[in-house]
Amino acid sequence: MRMRFLACTALTALCFTFGACKKNVAAKTPPAPTPAASTATTAATTPPARRAEQRPSQTAANTRSRMPDAATRARIQDLLNRIQDAYFDYDRHTIRADAQAALKTDAQTLADIIKQYPDFKLTVEGYCDERGSEEYNIALGDARAKQAKEYLANLGLPGEQLRVISYGKDKPVCEDHDEACWQRNRRAHLTQGQ
Repeated sequence: MRMRFLACTALTALCFTFGACKKNVAAKTPPAPTPAASTATTAATTPPARRAEQRPSQTAANTRSRMPDAATRARIQDLLNRIQDAYFDYDRHTIRADAQAALKTDAQTLADIIKQYPDFKLTVEGYCDERGSEEYNIALGDARAKQAKEYLANLGLPGEQLRVISYGKDKPVCEDHDEACWQRNRRAHLTQGQ
C-alpha cells in the first residue's frame, strides 16, 4: 500500500512539474506589437503585390467586368439584328456562299466586343423545315448550328463563347407548306446567350 501511495505522489509531482514548464514557456513568448505599429511596419516592408492581396475589395473594383453592361448589350443586339440568318439547302448543313456573306456582316466588330467579356456567350441556333422525323431534324439542326459556329470562329469570334443549340423543326418562322416557306425555316440564327 505504501508503494502505491509513493507511486501516486511521484506521478502527481511529475504532472505539476511538466505543467509548470509549459506555463514558463508560454510566459516567455514576446508580447504582440501594438496595432498601429504593426500596420505601419507592414505597409513599409510589404511588397506591392502582397499589399494588393491584403485589399481584395479595392482590387476587385479595379478589374474589368467579365460581362457587358446594358449599353454594350444593346450594341451587341444591334449587331445581331443586322447579321442575317444563314440559310441552307434541303437536307444539307454546308455553308452556302450567301450564308457566308450573311454571317460575315458585322462579325469582326462583334468579335472585338465579345472578346472583351469572356463570360458572355452567344448562341448559334439551328433550324430545319417541317419535313423529316423529329430526331433527324434535331441532328440536322445541330449540324447546321455547328457549321455556322465554326465559320464564325474562323472569322474571329471566340469559339468557347459560342454555344450551339438545335430546335429542329420546332419554332418555325413560316408555317406554310411550300418550298419558299421551307427555305426560310432551314437556317442558323445568332442570338445573345442566356
